[in-house]
Amino acid sequence: MKASQFFISTLKEAPADAEVVSHQLMMRAGMIKKLGAGIYNYMPMGLRVIRKVEAIVREEMNRAGAVEMTMPVIQPAELWQETGRFEKMGPELLRIKDRHGRDFVVQPTSEEVITDVMRQDIKSYKQLPKNLYQIQTKFRDERRPRFGLMRGREFIMKDAYSFDRDQTAAKASYQVMATAYRRIFDRFGLRYRAVAADSGAIGGDLSEEFQVIAATGEDAIVYCPDSDYAANMEKAEALTPQGLRKAASRAMTKTATPGKATCGDVAELLSIPLDTTVKSLVLATEDLDDAGKVIKTQVWLLLLRGDHDMNEVKVGKVDGLAGFRFATLPEIEDHFGCKPGYLGPLNLKKPIRLVVDREVAVMADWVCGANEPDFHITGVNWGRDLPEPEVIADLRNVIAGDPSPDGKGVLAIERGIEVGHVFYLGTKYSQAMNATFLDENGKPQFLQMGCYGIGITRLPAAAIEQNHDDKGIIWPDAIAPFTVVLCPISPDRFPDVKAAAQKLHDDLVAAGVDVILDDRGERPGAMFADWELIGVPHRVTIGDRGLKEGQVEYQHRRDAAASNVASAEILSFLKGKLAA
Repeated sequence: MKASQFFISTLKEAPADAEVVSHQLMMRAGMIKKLGAGIYNYMPMGLRVIRKVEAIVREEMNRAGAVEMTMPVIQPAELWQETGRFEKMGPELLRIKDRHGRDFVVQPTSEEVITDVMRQDIKSYKQLPKNLYQIQTKFRDERRPRFGLMRGREFIMKDAYSFDRDQTAAKASYQVMATAYRRIFDRFGLRYRAVAADSGAIGGDLSEEFQVIAATGEDAIVYCPDSDYAANMEKAEALTPQGLRKAASRAMTKTATPGKATCGDVAELLSIPLDTTVKSLVLATEDLDDAGKVIKTQVWLLLLRGDHDMNEVKVGKVDGLAGFRFATLPEIEDHFGCKPGYLGPLNLKKPIRLVVDREVAVMADWVCGANEPDFHITGVNWGRDLPEPEVIADLRNVIAGDPSPDGKGVLAIERGIEVGHVFYLGTKYSQAMNATFLDENGKPQFLQMGCYGIGITRLPAAAIEQNHDDKGIIWPDAIAPFTVVLCPISPDRFPDVKAAAQKLHDDLVAAGVDVILDDRGERPGAMFADWELIGVPHRVTIGDRGLKEGQVEYQHRRDAAASNVASAEILSFLKGKLAA
C-alpha cells in the first residue's frame, strides 16, 4: 500500500468533546469521524484495525468449533415480547415501527433471535451441542454516549451462543469458550485479566469478564498478587473477619454532633478512626398484586462500617431484598423520626428489618446516628445495647488489603475496561420461548444455553488506553493498521532512495508483511509525526546519505531513538522483529 493511494487525515488537536485518550487519538489519527452522538464513521485507518480484530476473533472461534452466521440488525418485537424484554428493557432498547405499524427493535444483542432459530431446527439430543456466532452491528440508545468507541450507541460486537442437552454439557461448552477467549486476548498482545463476574438472577459461578488493564478503566478489578484469584467488584467476596468481637469498654452516650451528617465528619469532630463509625442505609421492597399495584412496603436498615461502600449486587442477593429500592424521605421520617444524616438502629419510631454487614457484626464500641438531628450515639455494643443481629451478610465492596477469598494473600485493586464476557444462561431464554428437544427417552427438555461476547469496536479503544504516549498511539503488532511504515526522505530528489523504498516495499509484501510506503513527499518531521500519531509499530527510514553508507534507520514505536541497520540486511532484520 502507498500512502498517496490511501486515506490519511490527521489532526493536530483533538475535538473539544473528546474526553479520554483513546477518543482523542482516534479522532486525531483519522481512524473515526463523528456522525452523531455516539455514532461514528470508521475511516480506512480505523477500519483496518477493526478488521484485524475481527480476523483474530473469527479464527479462534472457528478453531473452537463455533459456526458463523449473521442475524438481522432489525428484529421483530414479537420475539422480544416472548421473553418480556421488550417491556422490561429500558430506553436503551431502540423501538421502531414499520410502515404497517408493526413493532421492531434495533438489536443490542440476539438471544431471542438465535433461540428462535434453534427451536425451529433442533429436535433431538443427537443434534447437540451447537455453537453459533456472528460479528454484527449493534445499537444501544445510551442516554449519555461518551468516550468515543468506548461507549458509543452503535458498535460492532461478536456474540456467540451455545446450545447443549444438560448442565454438564453446557459447562463443557462454556470452558471451551473461556479457553478460546484466552487465546484471542493473548493474540491481541494486550495486558488483560479474566475475572470472575456476578451471574445475576441466573446464579452460579459460570461468568467471567475479560478486562484490558488501563488506568482510565471504568471497572474496578479485584485480584490477589500472590495467586490466580481475580473478580470484578460486584463478585469479590469480603470475608468474615477472623477472631472474636472485643468486649464492650465504653458506656453508650448520646453525643452532640451539630451539622455533622456524614461518618467522615463525625469521626473528624470526635477525633476517632473512621472505621469505628457505622453508616445507616435505608432501603425498601414492595409486594405487588397481579395488576402490579403495591400492596405492601417493607423498610430495611443496612448497617455498614463508615469507611465501606455498599455493593448493590450483593445486597440484592440477601433474602427478601431482590428488587430493592432506596427508601423515600417520607418513608425514612415515618420509621426513624429523622432525616438522613443522623440515622441509626436505636430509638426507632416503627419496626424495620435489620441487615448487618459482616464487619459491623464484630465491632464493639461503635458510633451511629441517634435518630435525632445533630446527635450521634457513641459506645454502642451488640448484646448490651442492641440484640445480636439476626441477619448478617456480605454487603460491601472489598478494599485493597482485604484477605483474598482463596486464602493466599491480600487483595489489590486496579482499573480495567471490559472487552469480553462469557456467561452461562441456563434455560432462561429457552423456557421463555419454549425451545425444547427430545432426550434419549423421547421426553422434551429445555435447551441449555451460554452466551459469549466481545466488543469488536471497543477493543481498539481499550488498546489505545493501554498503549500510548505523548506522541500518539502505540499499536501491538497484531492489530496495528499497518505493521511497518517505510519513510523515504525526499524520494523525488533522490532516485536511489525512491527505488530502494519501492524494492523494500515489494519484498515485504511478497513476504506477507502488512506494509505502507509513505510516498507523499512530506517533510521528515511532518511525516514522522503522522506515523507516530497513527501508531504503526515498526518504521524504516531511507535516506540518501544512509544508502551511500549501506545503511537505513529502524525505529520501533516504543524506541527512544532510531538504530542503523545494513540496507542489505533490513528485510531479514524486519522478519526477525516481526517473528519475535
